[in-house]
Amino acid sequence: MLIRVIRGGLLFLLLGLCTASATDLTIVRVFTGWRDAASFKRISEYFDGKENTGGEAVLRTHPEQRGGYYFLVRVTNPAAARPVTARLQVITHTAAQPQTFTFAPALKAGATVFHLGLTGPDWPDAKADPVAWKLELTDADGKVLATEKSYLWEKPTGR
Repeated sequence: MLIRVIRGGLLFLLLGLCTASATDLTIVRVFTGWRDAASFKRISEYFDGKENTGGEAVLRTHPEQRGGYYFLVRVTNPAAARPVTARLQVITHTAAQPQTFTFAPALKAGATVFHLGLTGPDWPDAKADPVAWKLELTDADGKVLATEKSYLWEKPTGR
């Protein structure tokens, strides 16, 4: 009898853990770097004049300008498609306080790839890199679903 109770309790706990992790959004990785406007041009654009992103969402602070500093974000979403807000904070060598940029990527079920671009006057220097950055994905209520940050975002704790 005791063994049945223990097995039932363990099964209940395992099911609870599986349910909790099934809704967890995960930022797999973030690649950063400058991209020239020409790097986005594909051969199909010469024929129809429309930007072809290859199925990946490309969101820019100034949509009419393609050249800029980009964050290539790979996300795994085990839940159904849902709206999220990407809040990107960046510290540059010219400003000690973080600048905040907000994007609304389409997050589908499964794996999603999107580019967040700081373009135009938001990132005018092709040779500059951010000092530090932090990316938060939030739901409609503002609840943080996933976070990724650069190594220098937080100061190391004192020993």
